[in-house]
Amino acid sequence: MSLDRIAEEIRACRRCPLHRSRTRAVPGEGNPKARIVFVGEAPGRNEDLQGRPFVGAAGRLLTELLLSIGLRREDVFITNVVKCRPPGNRDPRPEEIEACLPFLERQLQLIDPDVIVALGRHSALTLLRLAGREERSIMRIRGKIFRVELFGRERTLMPTLHPAAALYNPRLRPLLEEDFRKLGEIVGTSGDSGVGEGLEPWF
Repeated sequence: MSLDRIAEEIRACRRCPLHRSRTRAVPGEGNPKARIVFVGEAPGRNEDLQGRPFVGAAGRLLTELLLSIGLRREDVFITNVVKCRPPGNRDPRPEEIEACLPFLERQLQLIDPDVIVALGRHSALTLLRLAGREERSIMRIRGKIFRVELFGRERTLMPTLHPAAALYNPRLRPLLEEDFRKLGEIVGTSGDSGVGEGLEPWF
């Protein structure tokens, strides 16, 4: 099994009604051996048109945040919990999340990242639930570091806000930037020397 094969399955998927309204499914993209995977919630309009994750305004902000801690998009893997755009960019429904979860699980098992960054409420609460922890509020858990048993082994999970939230409400952007600084410290890519103090660089 490969990421390309999973992507083919996602593009042909009919597991939930979202396939009826999609233009393109969005499997995800990036480094197949990434040590950090970013998991968003669902594709938006631009993603649906291009078949690629985070290519609109939220994607530009994500790229900027990655660069701020010394990472490039090609260093990481970026995907979503739900692989097809919900109509009108509404929140993904529980049954849509459940239909798509096997794809995400297989992707993460193949990539086998050390760190998973959950972008947004639905991603964060879904991944924490899979790790056996029930949460309700993204604001209560954003920026916290969880060591969880997930997809076959212990991993670091960091929930944060979805970049789109900071675009809709600019007052949230400092919180998102703060979380990414913490991520840079965790993975050893931040700091004056480009390496987090006391940590080995990952790239």
